[in-house]
Amino acid sequence: MSAVNQQWRDGFERFLALERNVSPNTVRAYLGDVRNLETFLTSMGVEDFGETTLSHLRTWLAAQQSSGVSRTTLARRQSSIRRLFAWAKREGFISLDPSLRLQSPKLEKKLPPVLRNDQMSRLIQPTQNSSGDASEGQPKVDESAESPLEESVHSRDQAMIELLYATGIRVGELVGIDVDDLDLERCVVRVTGKGDKQRTVPFGLPARDALGEWLDRGRRNIRANAQDSSPATTSDARAALFLGKRGARINQRQVRDVVSQRLEGLGDTSARGPHVLRHTAATHLLDGGADLRAVQEILGHSSLATTQLYTHVSIDRLRESFARAHPRS
Repeated sequence: MSAVNQQWRDGFERFLALERNVSPNTVRAYLGDVRNLETFLTSMGVEDFGETTLSHLRTWLAAQQSSGVSRTTLARRQSSIRRLFAWAKREGFISLDPSLRLQSPKLEKKLPPVLRNDQMSRLIQPTQNSSGDASEGQPKVDESAESPLEESVHSRDQAMIELLYATGIRVGELVGIDVDDLDLERCVVRVTGKGDKQRTVPFGLPARDALGEWLDRGRRNIRANAQDSSPATTSDARAALFLGKRGARINQRQVRDVVSQRLEGLGDTSARGPHVLRHTAATHLLDGGADLRAVQEILGHSSLATTQLYTHVSIDRLRESFARAHPRS
């Protein structure tokens, strides 16, 4: 890899992290896309980004598509590269931007998966061994046989599920919550969303009760159990609302495992991952008559058009109910 390309990557990373104020996950994704292009260009004998042409970019995207990359990923990679070359032109690395005439792949608008009310009711019932920690793959056990640590993990999982559904927050926002961000008396939580934008989101009594149980017993037990381990002694771990078994702040993979295991346990949905709870929360709010702009604010959408996608989900659900129930459907 050339020194020039390294200079591009380093400068682009600083631009994304500081000037664009995007999340670390987005920065990693964009830089991964840039490295993907760099590898492809090198295979074509192009050593420096500055030598890239529109033909190179079109060939790269065609190769991506042929290899089975999804249209969503393809669109993001194209966006990453457009940002890269726009930045490079602004900084004077190039005089012409080769990505300007690069056409975006048309994305099929897919309605997000949403759980029915009965599925959601079953999902939020406490289950055994739903943890994304070391209990993966273990057989279910009777609650009476649980160790204090296992009880604490289940308390945590229940609180996370309740909060995700009650607020519709993203998994990245959930893992970033500190204890000080939570106000159980007012039933609100402060979350930091995309672009480091903060918002305050309300939640209901079931989530408050689950969070109170986790803070009063579960979290204390995990911290006491892990007090001698180095991950639990950091200031970040002491501040974090949700912890892993070893006392460190829980990560997104662990939350995804917890939610996916519970969803799989329902047996009547193929939906997986915590984003399903975000979709479900938004749709259930709109089904219940919530104002679209209020839902936009709760979800932290910068554009109302993004929130409007959920109105289509609600309309489809209404059509299904009409077809099932109306004698002249």
